[in-house]
This record gives sequence, C-alpha cells and structure tokens, in this order.
Amino acid sequence: MVRPKCCRQVGAGPEKTCFRPQGAEVTAVEEVRLTLDEYEAIRLADLEGLYQEEAASLMNVSRQTFGRIVALARRKIADVLVNGKVLRIAGGPVATNAEVSTHCPRCRRAFALSGETPNPKSCPHCRKRA
Repeated sequence: MVRPKCCRQVGAGPEKTCFRPQGAEVTAVEEVRLTLDEYEAIRLADLEGLYQEEAASLMNVSRQTFGRIVALARRKIADVLVNGKVLRIAGGPVATNAEVSTHCPRCRRAFALSGETPNPKSCPHCRKRA
C-alpha cells in the first residue's frame, strides 16, 4: 500500500495557472499538470535560490522529498518546453501559508486548519479524535 502524501506548505498559488505555446489551441495540444507543491519547489529552489534543506523546511517536507519534488517538476517543465505542450498548474496536497496547519499526534502528518475551526475534532488522514 502506498503511503499518503503529507500536506505541504506553499507560499501562495501562481497568478497565471495555464501556459501554452504561442499559436497553439489549448484543446489541440497535450497538457502537462504541475501540482502546486511542484510549482512551489521550483520557485524556492530555482527562483529564490534556496538550498534544498532550507526550502524543504519551508514546505514542511524532508530534504529527500523536496529533492524528488524538484526533480519531477523540472522533468515536467522540460517536457513542456521541448515538446510544445500546455502547462497547467493546479492541485496537490498543499496548504497555503495563510492557512494554519498542525500535526496529528497519532500519524504525525500535517494538515491545514480552517479559519473557523482552529481545534479540529479529528485528523483528516487517520480520523483520530482530538
């Protein structure tokens, strides 16, 4: 059984969520989906120039996980550029910095708390009652 992904912290989502080759119709070209955590990893590593360890702590993941996220994101971006595909940024197991997050004492996974319920009744992953 595959282990579920933990909730990853991202600064904020991108302003533009779809990029396509000039002159290409969105429906006629193959699409590649970059998740929000992959977008954030590229932003921190390549745009901000942070070391993997520092960027990983900002995203609430291990350094090894951060390295895997960055490698996958770079592969997807290379595919988009070389093969002229559409890039769409959306989804993924993330929480923005505007949201408050906590860790479950049982499964130790992070999850976002909504503004209305700062003390959740149970973990959304393992359903342990608080």
